[in-house]
Amino acid sequence: MKPNRSAHRKLGVLAAMLAALALAPAQAQQKPVAYPAKGQSQQQQASDDGACYSWAKQQTGVDPAQAAAPQPQAQAQSGQRVRGAAGGAATGAVVGAIAGDAGKGAAAGAAAGTVAGGVAHRQSRRQAAAANEQMAANTSQAMSSYYQAWGACMQGRGYSVK
Repeated sequence: MKPNRSAHRKLGVLAAMLAALALAPAQAQQKPVAYPAKGQSQQQQASDDGACYSWAKQQTGVDPAQAAAPQPQAQAQSGQRVRGAAGGAATGAVVGAIAGDAGKGAAAGAAAGTVAGGVAHRQSRRQAAAANEQMAANTSQAMSSYYQAWGACMQGRGYSVK
């Protein structure tokens, strides 16, 4: 018994969800916590936090407000099968006209184009997934660098950073 396309799609969605869960720890960079070690007031801590935010941003080139904002994800192009079918039908009609039956040629070309478009769609999805994984890894690395700089600044101002 052959699995149907719906089952393949469900497996693909499940695989994508599992991949996203596997990446979640890397993407979930959390800001370290600074504890006043020298009796700093809340106002002083807020001021120091703002100064260290600016300093770490300048040192690393990373703005956590922008890095934490949802980034547009690389999307697989849609409509590949339709474009493939249309192109295949046009080519098939020309070949069919030469052979004497443009209709049959168009139908055969459309079928071949649909298959080719489906292959292109799968490749495009794989490329988009790889680009998303790379983007997540880059964001995680950038945030790690920023938080290291921020923590060093806060420690220099008399805070214990965890």
